[in-house]
Amino acid sequence: MNLENIQAVKERIEEIRQRFAGFEDTKSAPLTNTSGLGDFTFADALNRARSVKSVSCPKDLEPIILSASSRHGVDPALVKAVIRAESGFRSDAVSRTGAQGLMQLMPGTARALGVDATDPAQCVDGGVRYLKQQLDRFGGDTKLALAAYNAGPGSVAKYGGVPPYAETQRYVNDVLRYTDSYSEDDK
Repeated sequence: MNLENIQAVKERIEEIRQRFAGFEDTKSAPLTNTSGLGDFTFADALNRARSVKSVSCPKDLEPIILSASSRHGVDPALVKAVIRAESGFRSDAVSRTGAQGLMQLMPGTARALGVDATDPAQCVDGGVRYLKQQLDRFGGDTKLALAAYNAGPGSVAKYGGVPPYAETQRYVNDVLRYTDSYSEDDK
């Protein structure tokens, strides 16, 4: 393996670590096998991770999210879900592709929106504005707007729907599931 491949692997590991940062509270809870089938399987661990009802939104982000959601007419539960999926509520998150901040804005997108993606309030405001643009572009269709947020509006237009990318399909499903969870938490 050459150094370039090793660096790419390290970057991917860091990206995965950032994606799962919101699941930190499950690390301290020992996994116990309740399947009665002997040793743990990957499916057991995956089902346990999926059964986590909600990763709490940090209290200091609540007013920022509520303000931006209200200002731009986007459901705050959806915004929390996007932030959870994008950065695990970490304002210092940076992807291997260069996306930054809570809502993982690409530098060009952040510039176009006139925001500093490393500033939590600006990043959330810019991300919510961008999400609202996608919702408007795709007639309020949340699935298509999320796919556009993740893969770009060009990909959604090209395929006439959610692109056939495994990452994007997983992202849309995860964000919708998280949105339901945050909607329940807000009741």
